[in-house]
Amino acid sequence: MKAVFEETLLAESSNTEVVENNHYFPREDVNMDYLIKSETQYTCPWKGDATYYHIITGEDNKTDGAWSYEAPKEAAKNIAGHICFEKELVSE
Repeated sequence: MKAVFEETLLAESSNTEVVENNHYFPREDVNMDYLIKSETQYTCPWKGDATYYHIITGEDNKTDGAWSYEAPKEAAKNIAGHICFEKELVSE
């Protein structure tokens, strides 16, 4: 799987975790240079607290285009430390 924004490869992995039809990429397969932590907060009832990131690639940016669960609840422990991107950015 790949995550691409404006022709910039953000992540590539054959080891994504799929949750609710979203691919969560292992952090080591994500180019974190393009992600800037945002102030957006969200709490999922079963996954826990989400951390959001803006995607910045040169002049292009996508507000809150990626997120992660740094310390997810037990039911979502398989995505701890993984990064998820908006679906339209992800392809095989």
